[in-house]
Amino acid sequence: MALAEHYLSVAEAQKICFPNANKFEAQQLRLSADQSKRIEQKSGVKVRKTEIRFIVARKDADTIGVLMVDQVIGKHELIDYAVAISPEGKVLQVEILEYREHYGGEIRNPKWREQFKGKTAASKLKLNDDIYNISGATISCRNVTEGVRRVLATFEVVVRPHLLAPGRLPDTATRP
Repeated sequence: MALAEHYLSVAEAQKICFPNANKFEAQQLRLSADQSKRIEQKSGVKVRKTEIRFIVARKDADTIGVLMVDQVIGKHELIDYAVAISPEGKVLQVEILEYREHYGGEIRNPKWREQFKGKTAASKLKLNDDIYNISGATISCRNVTEGVRRVLATFEVVVRPHLLAPGRLPDTATRP
């Protein structure tokens, strides 16, 4: 029997992560086989879904960031989370949306999630290296860390170029 703890809806997370935004635009993209392969190579993490969801946050006509919504498996159940990313590709915030495991919910603690701030696709993002582990929540910590690494690679490989194409995002990418 699983325990599901719902913390935030996507709408609540986008308002928390981008309080200055006055417009949110939900988008969805389907990854090609080549894009999935490039994301896996860049992140070292397997791409499980070819449909990605993200929300573009705007203040008037300016894009102020993107909220990427994702899931990883905990020990047995899914963990829903969101990563707020700046136009430059830096993590602004990580929010746990729903946690379904009996143990390991400590990953929702602000101190643990704060470690991701400022990380980019070029960052190591490795548990017990630049991201500390929480005893009793090792699997959740590892899988969310790997998920954030994959999300950042997805942003760099697919989302950012998609937003640059129509000129809606300034070309200020952080290059490794």
